[in-house]
Amino acid sequence: MIAELGLAALWMAAALALLQLLAGVLSARGGDNEESAAFGALARPAAVVQGVLVLAAFACLAWCFVQTDLSVALVASDSSADKPLIFRLASTWGNHEGSMLLWVSVMGLAGALVALLEHRLPERTMRMTLAAQAFVSLGFYAFLLLASNPFARLDPAPPAGMGLNPLLQDMGLAFHPPTLYLGYVGLSIAFSFAVGALASGEAGRAFAVAMRPWVLGAWIFLTLGITFGSYWAYYELGWGGWWFWDPVENASLMPWLAATALFHSVNVLASRDALRVWTVMLGVIAFSMSMIGTFLVRSGILTSVHAFAVDPTRGTFILALLALYIGGALLLFALRAVRIHEGARFEPVSREGALVLNNVLLTAILAIVLFGTLYPLVAEAMGERVSVGPPYFNPVSALFAVPMLVVLMVGPLLRWRRDTLPRVLPLLTGAAIMIALAVIAVLVWGGASVLPFLVLVLGAGLAVASWMPLVSRRRLKAPLPLWGMVIAHFGIGVALIGMGCESTWTIERLVALKPGQSTQVGPWSVRLAAIEPQAGPNWTALEAELDARYRGGAPVHLQPQARMFWAPPQGTSETALHTRWNGQLYTVLGEQTDDGRWQLRLWWKPFVSLIWLGGVLVALGGLLALAGRVGSGWRRGRIVRRIEERREEMGR
Repeated sequence: MIAELGLAALWMAAALALLQLLAGVLSARGGDNEESAAFGALARPAAVVQGVLVLAAFACLAWCFVQTDLSVALVASDSSADKPLIFRLASTWGNHEGSMLLWVSVMGLAGALVALLEHRLPERTMRMTLAAQAFVSLGFYAFLLLASNPFARLDPAPPAGMGLNPLLQDMGLAFHPPTLYLGYVGLSIAFSFAVGALASGEAGRAFAVAMRPWVLGAWIFLTLGITFGSYWAYYELGWGGWWFWDPVENASLMPWLAATALFHSVNVLASRDALRVWTVMLGVIAFSMSMIGTFLVRSGILTSVHAFAVDPTRGTFILALLALYIGGALLLFALRAVRIHEGARFEPVSREGALVLNNVLLTAILAIVLFGTLYPLVAEAMGERVSVGPPYFNPVSALFAVPMLVVLMVGPLLRWRRDTLPRVLPLLTGAAIMIALAVIAVLVWGGASVLPFLVLVLGAGLAVASWMPLVSRRRLKAPLPLWGMVIAHFGIGVALIGMGCESTWTIERLVALKPGQSTQVGPWSVRLAAIEPQAGPNWTALEAELDARYRGGAPVHLQPQARMFWAPPQGTSETALHTRWNGQLYTVLGEQTDDGRWQLRLWWKPFVSLIWLGGVLVALGGLLALAGRVGSGWRRGRIVRRIEERREEMGR
């Protein structure tokens, strides 16, 4: 019964999305007459009720997974009753249909919030924005209802479920996909705002102010999703790396790069009324990258350790949606962008000029990543197999990333409209000293190749330069968006230092030991004390008891495991980590050799934690900026309402 209720809610939500689309389009085409106004008045309530219904549908599916209702085909194929509750719940989005329902649910929720909260846009633009959002949602409703029904029944129901992929039975993967989806789908709002602005020809400050919090919110979730996903891959897959330019990793990076360029651009438009056309174009590109990423991950055309829910047949449907949305938006842009004025002008040496240059460099990196991700597909279609990995991505991206980091140090110190470099350069003395110290330190310690060397010294310089905008201010009274920018840029510097240190000074040992034997990895002495059997709710394991000492100090106990799940039958490596202020000891248990020894893979990774600490700081900076923007918008709205109330009183 719960499954049927969910399916009914999904159909009703789709019907309301259609009503929302028609209401927006017909009211916009009809002009300002009463009939058009009546049509348009339906768009907001339709969006709100649609959001409630699709959330209800998702809740019904989640309930089926929590209860392990094996008569639902999706539950039977992706869950089992012996899993812990959190992983039964996570199974809801750990498959093809459920992840698509999560996608459309977040989209419905976002559309409902826009309809409820956004009242700054001109009403015609607002209706076209809601119509665009409904149009995007309709494609996903059609995909779910016609090709990927998540509520399909089995008769008879099987006695037991097949279980969730063991790699997904981890707390990191319980939270990583929803976080990433909030980012992906949040960019659909930016896309809808861009389409609404193109349709109405109104892309001024009001458009940017309305769009900014949604872009910033999506960017924060994307940042967190990528950070969590990187750490999950680092500790769960047992390969000791945090980024490999895997196609699925690239699928999340591309929207992040586009969203980063977009929210900087939308800030300029909201503050200085410049970059109108560029902002609208980036709104289209950012969501296009989300759609391309979804197609790559869900279609099955790419091989990846991260691609857990692929379906080549239904990938065609997503490809059609991608062509419809991106092609339609680009056609609309080509037809209507000439009606949008570019806005205020500025000098090349100015805050706006630095932001434009950074956006161009970000876009160039985005193009490099997109090319490197798609090129193997094109080559394979032409009969040639090629592999594109770090040897391509690292040096080619660095050609644009290095100047971008330099601009990132200088840009926040420039004035709006017009400035001079001689005024700014003395403010960078602290950053220059830090870069010089970093150069000396790296040369003394040695071992750094060219790219990690640049990453280290520029990261150190950026970490210092990012605080310079606060130097001449009363810091406690500085606006939150300024604090947000400072902390986000500082986070990038911290992450770069972590990347450079990990790339340069990581030590790896692959050894085979008997219980009682020891080995050395960097400053650590590691002793294999014993191998013990363990059992969990749906797995058994062999667990290594390791005693590790840092430079002969107090022992630290680690227990890496080799697990075997029985539903579905699959083995995994559960790493054991020990974190110090200056790095992480990373241990993996391998197989037993013929002579009775046990394989151990050990890494000492100096300052590797800074990579993820930096990612969290970047997201925190975005959160502070968002809180500041929302707070100032709320205060401004309250003042406007008081003025209107005073005028009404004076009029009486």
